Amino acid sequence: MFDDTIAAIATPLADGAISIIRVSGEQAVEIVNSIFSKDLTHKQSHSITYGFIQQDGAPVDEVLVSLFRAPKTYTREDVVEINCHGGQFVTRKILRMLLENGARLARAGEFTERAFLNGRIDLSQAEAVQDMVEASNDQAAGMAVRQIKGSIRKLLQPLIDSLMDLIAAIEVNIDYPEYDDVEEMTADNLLPAAKKLLADLDDILERSSRSQLFKKGIDTVIIGKPNVGKSSLLNALLEEDKAIVTDIAGTTRDIVEGQIHIGQVQLNLIDTAGIRESADVIEQIGIEKSRQMLEKAELVLLVLDASKPLDDQDLQLLDLSENKERIIIWNKNDLETVDHNLPGVEITASTGQIQPLANALLERFDQPLMHNAGVLSNERQIGLLKNARSDMLRAIKAMEEGTEPDLIEIDLLEAHNHLKEILGEVHRDDLLDTLFSNFCLGK
Repeated sequence: MFDDTIAAIATPLADGAISIIRVSGEQAVEIVNSIFSKDLTHKQSHSITYGFIQQDGAPVDEVLVSLFRAPKTYTREDVVEINCHGGQFVTRKILRMLLENGARLARAGEFTERAFLNGRIDLSQAEAVQDMVEASNDQAAGMAVRQIKGSIRKLLQPLIDSLMDLIAAIEVNIDYPEYDDVEEMTADNLLPAAKKLLADLDDILERSSRSQLFKKGIDTVIIGKPNVGKSSLLNALLEEDKAIVTDIAGTTRDIVEGQIHIGQVQLNLIDTAGIRESADVIEQIGIEKSRQMLEKAELVLLVLDASKPLDDQDLQLLDLSENKERIIIWNKNDLETVDHNLPGVEITASTGQIQPLANALLERFDQPLMHNAGVLSNERQIGLLKNARSDMLRAIKAMEEGTEPDLIEIDLLEAHNHLKEILGEVHRDDLLDTLFSNFCLGK
């Protein structure tokens, strides 16, 4: 499909033990042969050859060269990988020699793009490659590896096939109405199958939307009135003194961030300035930032003082966070506590006694949901699924209104195309350019 051969450094460009330079295309073996001390022409696929990269007969570096012959390669083209010493100078020099002998510098993500365009992987698998590179926790890595193995195609293909069955049944009625053995398609007998498809789409959408929390981590905001122990809680969770802790109200003037893992779930923690009325201009800026972070939060840890009755500030925070995913925390449980008629987790952050909070987080979020392969991996895919859902809603409404099947078919075809677009079977070139440009060079 491609008439040029590409090359790029596939490892980070930094001093290290080894670097890998990847070459792919019809002339990959010929180009590497031109700078290698051994002849790869008759070497078997999936073999490694020891030798030297050389220039004008003089050795440049001692290397191992891996050979992979088409079509059983990452790109379905001939692929050669040069494993050289990891110095930046020698790595760049070998790449430059390859380019001088006929290779072209690969664009970002071009190896994976060729794998997609040559039919080795679908678009969801290509995206999963980048997801694996960017994974920051076990959940994200697990999702990526399942998708590399084709979990999204397995999830969507039955829906695509069911939609095509509906479309085909309508087409047969339109093209061959005179056949007695063809079941007549009406809005009434299309409706049960369409509603089943919609329910399946809703199920996938709910799980996929929630999966994004586990993939990138859950943005978690710690809120409470000043001097209630928010910074002590952050420090206890992070097991380090990242936030300043004093008895003076309003110490935290800005946003303090950190990350922790509870079980297999990552929490992106944000400690905020205490929300209260203040005449201090700098503190007011911090309080406004706190309100903004609260709006965006996916989980709220609301810290209350167990040793004091609830006051107007506490009630205001309870009201502000009422519609958010929330855990109420009663801090300072080592002091004489007041009887509050409000359930919550009891801790003492100043001494690191926060295990009840860890248990509550595990109970709420360390669920087997993300171990299920049936989720989509990013906003592009979820957006297309939402489009397919909208198409199905229009089709169902038309069926319920008794619209002719040939008009209903338009919406069914749109839903079908949106699902296929998730897999890249329907795509725009500008979309591919944007998607693969976000990949690393050499990937």
